Amino acid sequence: MLPKNRMPTHPGEMLQKEFLEPLELTQTEFAEHLGWTYARLNEIINGKRGVSVSSALSLSEALRTSPEFWLNLQYQHDLWHEYKTHKPVKPINQDSDRA
Repeated sequence: MLPKNRMPTHPGEMLQKEFLEPLELTQTEFAEHLGWTYARLNEIINGKRGVSVSSALSLSEALRTSPEFWLNLQYQHDLWHEYKTHKPVKPINQDSDRA
């Protein structure tokens, strides 16, 4: 369920605060471990890039989590932002007289 009064945590923030900092890993060290560019990791951490399926697989393997963990964080974040600008669509009336 989406939080109503705050934006969901971006996966990059979770990565930095809950994984890299406790492991005392720098972004540079972790990017090298993953075989990524520093820019790719830094953009995820700073919320300028989302976590793709490929990224989720790499993060899950390196950090012993599931790819679904990372993808769900991204999904919740994206959905919350989309709700902010989405224009509701009227439901189709299934009892309409389309004869």
